[in-house]
Amino acid sequence: MNTAEQEERIPVISFRNADIMNGETVVVYDFNMDVYPGDLVYIVGRVGTGKTSIIRTMIAENRLVNGKGSVCGYSIDGIRAKEIPGLRRKLGVVFQDFQLLMDRSVNDNLSFVLKSTGWKDRDAMAKRIEEVLLAVGMETKGHKMPHQLSGGEQQRIAIARAILNSPEVIIADEPTGNLDAHTAEGILQLLQRINREQGTAIIMVTHNRGILERYPGRVFETADETCIER
Repeated sequence: MNTAEQEERIPVISFRNADIMNGETVVVYDFNMDVYPGDLVYIVGRVGTGKTSIIRTMIAENRLVNGKGSVCGYSIDGIRAKEIPGLRRKLGVVFQDFQLLMDRSVNDNLSFVLKSTGWKDRDAMAKRIEEVLLAVGMETKGHKMPHQLSGGEQQRIAIARAILNSPEVIIADEPTGNLDAHTAEGILQLLQRINREQGTAIIMVTHNRGILERYPGRVFETADETCIER
């Protein structure tokens, strides 16, 4: 194995014997996971079995008390508050409900993220916004307000926002949950293309097992306070 191949096998996300919490309650015990560059990973399971709590732990929204966790080079167990913005710059997060800022245009939504993650050069920011809108097929929508867009278009903008800083991992929590079947398929194809062409690892929480058949990947299932790869 050459050096490049060895580097590729370093996980971008790793958990060992981690207890995943929701508030003060452990919802998943002894969680183990390695996610490598280019992986497509699903977390499936019934409502209330800890899927979203795992995601929140990855982005350091939920604390990790027991076990070890590493995300994009940051130790999640014991992470300091001042380190969290740096961690989140290496992640792209896509939510079910889009979470766009409704009082500003698409371009201003994206520039807000760039400014808040340290970008200062206006020309560079404009160029990057143009690039990501083109990548998600929304290059003519930059001047629009979110309420002027369909649900599918809003989710494409949310994906554009997620890839602004060329993240190592995209974490998608039920990204098609609020979309009709045809629109959802377009979003899934877009995420798969980003995964395939850019080598970005994707972790997707979903309850739709049909997705797993159309877009095969690794599958972790939550049940009975565990999350195990199957």
